Amino acid sequence: MDKTEALKAKILKAQEAADIAGLYVLEQEANELFDDQTLVAYYANILELALENLTDALGTARKMKMADVKDFATLRALYEYAIEHYSAGKPQDAAALFEILAGLSDDARFSDAMTRHRQCAERIPDFEQFLDDAADLDATQRNGTFYISAFSRDGNELCEEEAPE
Repeated sequence: MDKTEALKAKILKAQEAADIAGLYVLEQEANELFDDQTLVAYYANILELALENLTDALGTARKMKMADVKDFATLRALYEYAIEHYSAGKPQDAAALFEILAGLSDDARFSDAMTRHRQCAERIPDFEQFLDDAADLDATQRNGTFYISAFSRDGNELCEEEAPE
């Protein structure tokens, strides 16, 4: 069995177990071996599991815990989905997802950052402008978070302003 087929077998096993964290463990290998079409399907499977986990959490009014591997991977997938909407020119959709994420996690730092993301998406509709004017990517990298966790002073002021009607 070649590397691609072996990876597909591992992915299938993780999918059958609804192991979203296991799928993320295979991410680097998938990016190295899969073509674009296969990668799209791979990430769609991650998103599908994340949405199932979101539905379960909302149905039981349960906060997701950053310390739980499955919850962490779910929050990451949903955050990436929100960023995808934002970067695709759908800031209102992204803002709605950021609002859900802010209330979904038990981690105050993550929730605060998602609230800031929502405010920015409502105030700065262009994702690239958000990155340039509001996000502090260097500080985020130093923080070691999967999400934008630091904002520039100007970004704080921009995003805190009341959103346009």
